[in-house]
Amino acid sequence: MAIYSSEIVWRRGVQVFLDNHYSRKHVWRFDGGVEVDASSSPQVVPLPYSEEKAVDPEEVFVASLSSCHMLWFLSIAAKRGFVVDEYQDQASGVMQKNDAGKLAMTEVVLRPKVQFSGNRLPDAAQIHLMHEHAHEECFIAHSVKTKVRCEPLLT
Repeated sequence: MAIYSSEIVWRRGVQVFLDNHYSRKHVWRFDGGVEVDASSSPQVVPLPYSEEKAVDPEEVFVASLSSCHMLWFLSIAAKRGFVVDEYQDQASGVMQKNDAGKLAMTEVVLRPKVQFSGNRLPDAAQIHLMHEHAHEECFIAHSVKTKVRCEPLLT
């Protein structure tokens, strides 16, 4: 068993609060010392009460799925003897009402593009199999109800 933690800090300051016109900007702190400015999404809470430059929970949800998939893919490629030079993913998530009528992230689409080098290069079928295996291993994907699709971009 492993336990992961983060610290979330929001302070009201001089804002009224009860009128619902307060900043949603806050800070995420992680055990390695990283601090990230966070906020509600401007698509959920309009400006100026959201901070456009900060990350929002919806973006981080998509990024965590993408990151987990990538880390597994890199591990699998290395074990199979393929050298990965670069991995990029233009992942996106769809938030809409679910079957219960509640807003939810209902689908995340990963669009990884991987560049390989070396004497041994994978073909399209091997790349797809590595992505399937990465998806099967990704514990973040196993932790959510959201449909997660992987649509690798082959060069």
